[in-house]
Amino acid sequence: MNKPEKPPQDDVAGPRARHQTTQVMVGNVAVGGGAPIVVQSMTNTDTADIEGTIAQVAALSRAGSEMVRITVDRDEAAAAVPHIRDGLRKRGITTPLIGDFHYIGHKLLADYPACAEALDKYRINPGNVGFKNKRDTQFADIIEIANKNDKPVRIGANWGSLDQELLTKLMDENMLLPEPRDARAVMREAMVQSALLSAARAEELGMPKNKMILSAKVSAVQDLIAVYEVLAERSDYAIHLGLTEAGMGSKGIVASSAALGILLQQGIGDTIRISLTPEPGGDRTLEVQVAQELLQTMGFRTFVPLVAACPGCGRTTSTTFQELARSIQDFIREEMPGWKTQYPGVEALNVAVMGCIVNGPGESKHANIGISLPGTGEAPAAPVFVDGKKFRTLRGPSIAADFKALVIDYIDQRYGAGAKAPVTAAE
Repeated sequence: MNKPEKPPQDDVAGPRARHQTTQVMVGNVAVGGGAPIVVQSMTNTDTADIEGTIAQVAALSRAGSEMVRITVDRDEAAAAVPHIRDGLRKRGITTPLIGDFHYIGHKLLADYPACAEALDKYRINPGNVGFKNKRDTQFADIIEIANKNDKPVRIGANWGSLDQELLTKLMDENMLLPEPRDARAVMREAMVQSALLSAARAEELGMPKNKMILSAKVSAVQDLIAVYEVLAERSDYAIHLGLTEAGMGSKGIVASSAALGILLQQGIGDTIRISLTPEPGGDRTLEVQVAQELLQTMGFRTFVPLVAACPGCGRTTSTTFQELARSIQDFIREEMPGWKTQYPGVEALNVAVMGCIVNGPGESKHANIGISLPGTGEAPAAPVFVDGKKFRTLRGPSIAADFKALVIDYIDQRYGAGAKAPVTAAE
């Protein structure tokens, strides 16, 4: 895993110190305890479809998901899990697999011991692990199986499946107060208590803190922030962040980024998932990309080289800079899985693709390698800057292809085997 970026020393500008939590090992990935914030995702395949699920886990892993959750909802899914694990290992993929259990998790784990062994973590929802007098027994069954297999669990309360008995109890108690709180505040409290009471019960059953991750996911930004602030204040368990049912497209991205960004800035959160609804036929890996970009933008992790590009204005009537920025950005993301081993440190690269003379040369000088394309009325020439110095001027119809070649050459010289000296600026 990548080492976290060192936070800025300015207490005002930089993120706060991380909330101190207990570290949990999920397969080969450390969560909490100061480890880098982990990106995770979830498949939307039918887990009983072994090949389809293997393919999607592999795609998510290749995109940068450091843990992947799969649904285990029935016998066929539980029976498929070991085959999915084995198929991934044959491909050289060791990304930890998390089993998502609801309602009958205790039964599936007991009936399919190979499934219990193959998974790296179990996700339990305290709101539907069992009902009435069966709740404690079925919860205990899962914890016992997790302890037997030395597996961690995530105890994940959820707004949409909140423990109704606990909520009713808190509502009744609230009504007796001299100044009752509003119903929404009571629901937030029920979310926090649901997670913490379940964790305390798991500890009574012999599960140590370093085997538990907690979450309390809701779908409204302000509620999520309030719930997690209280959860972090009251405990030192490792914390999973995510805005549940965030939505589709820009709505889901903005809502998740707003909520998680505020919490991360406060030092809360050890692993995150961006729960996006994919467009019909859309790419599931988008949620991984958004999570990475959020962490990298905030300075917590470094995943891929950054491509800075101007937004365009009346000076930039040509679409060349837009097309080149997209081409470079897509090329970098596609190549990153291989570059991680071929070019160590390449994720720290900064590339600038600018559209006119106003900010083009300045931004390009601040990047490792940058180009300032000609804007409206400018001479048809594009200066390229390398490590802050003018390197070359590109002209003609092949400017885009020529610059892309220079980027590739720079990466090879700076980060390749032997790490040659930085590219020398032209006279």
